[in-house]
Amino acid sequence: MTTYLLRNASILGGETTDLLLADGVVAAVGPDLAAGPGADGATVVDATGLLALPGLVDLHTHLREPGREDAETVDTGTRAAAMGGFTAVHAMANTEPVADTAGVVEQVWRLGREAGHCDVFPVGAVTVGLAGERLAELGAMADSAARVRVFSDDGRCVSDAVLMRRALEYVKAFDGVVAQHAQEPRLTEGAQMNEGELSGRLGLTGWPAVAEEAIIARDCLLAAHVGSRLHVCHVSTAGSVQIVREAKARAAREGGWEVTAEVCPHHLLLTDELAATYDPIYKVNPPLRTAADVEALRAGLADGTIDVVATDHAPHPHEDKDCEWAAAAFGMLGLETALSIVQETMVDTGLLDWAGVAERMSAAPARIGRLAEHGQPLAVGAPANVVLYDPAVRRVVDPATSASLSRNTPYRGMELPGRVVATFLRGTPTVLDGALV
Repeated sequence: MTTYLLRNASILGGETTDLLLADGVVAAVGPDLAAGPGADGATVVDATGLLALPGLVDLHTHLREPGREDAETVDTGTRAAAMGGFTAVHAMANTEPVADTAGVVEQVWRLGREAGHCDVFPVGAVTVGLAGERLAELGAMADSAARVRVFSDDGRCVSDAVLMRRALEYVKAFDGVVAQHAQEPRLTEGAQMNEGELSGRLGLTGWPAVAEEAIIARDCLLAAHVGSRLHVCHVSTAGSVQIVREAKARAAREGGWEVTAEVCPHHLLLTDELAATYDPIYKVNPPLRTAADVEALRAGLADGTIDVVATDHAPHPHEDKDCEWAAAAFGMLGLETALSIVQETMVDTGLLDWAGVAERMSAAPARIGRLAEHGQPLAVGAPANVVLYDPAVRRVVDPATSASLSRNTPYRGMELPGRVVATFLRGTPTVLDGALV
């Protein structure tokens, strides 16, 4: 295994130092390591002006394989992840066939190991076929080679309260977590965008905030009742932030409320006003919300109410997006732009420092997913999962250069800050000089 010496990096935006990566771990941290033990013969990477962050972890990625290889594969999706600074991703279960058995999750896990661009941790379906009628093989998936610990019917809500309760009770046996897609189905039949004055003016069926908030409130209560772990996917409304905040306040007072939540980069930046273009590139589930919701989401992420930034990377082939709004698929790309958007919305606005970014994009998602080898500080002996990031540059997003198989990014032509210069997975580079290795 090649040894790498990262010279003059700024760990979490602090003083510059060197990092020596050897045998899969951070072997040394300090100034002028070139003259120290172990550095002889190391490949030197000049990190002057670059931030060093722990490898990012995504709790919410759609890799589409098996079944929708026209949109993405495990190989192409993890290439995009590496380009975005991710060393681990959780692959959602809404594949074809659905990842609701040990066999399917093991297939996805092995495809990730074969690709090698980042670690892939399959998310198991909560219900068979995502149908919401009976529990999937949760225990078998947990005991499989993939060691599944996160379960979700993402794309569909586990709307049956009894079934959700049973799932929360079941996963306690192996310290799992149920990640809920909070969408009350009866309140969102045919919904196309955020419900409000604009949806009425555009003639698009509205998606009310209460459809999300009602499920979150119910599931927080259920999780507390059974003493299990609940994770709320892609929070998008100010009301949802407040519900999660109240649940965490009760946990601090009473204990027993193990609730975490995530926000997606697009919900931190984009608003429902973009629907006025009728461009399906902006059609996403949950929908883009109002500027007031965006402000509340940023505040919730800043104060720790929202634990995690998760991409909800949702690739689609050209024909599924290049059509009229009502017929278009929900979803947008997210892996390669996530860190830039967090810099734009949270760091450059003064809401978070780089240590806060590392907590929300690496440490917290690793804790929730129970990933022992990810999310650790860049200290001696830690796994050498490292991102070198240049926060000073600005770049124009060009879908043609994406590592993803799909091109449905809502940031086409937008100028964003920052660029991932290098990504190391256990000391092995997956990206160097801004290019895939």
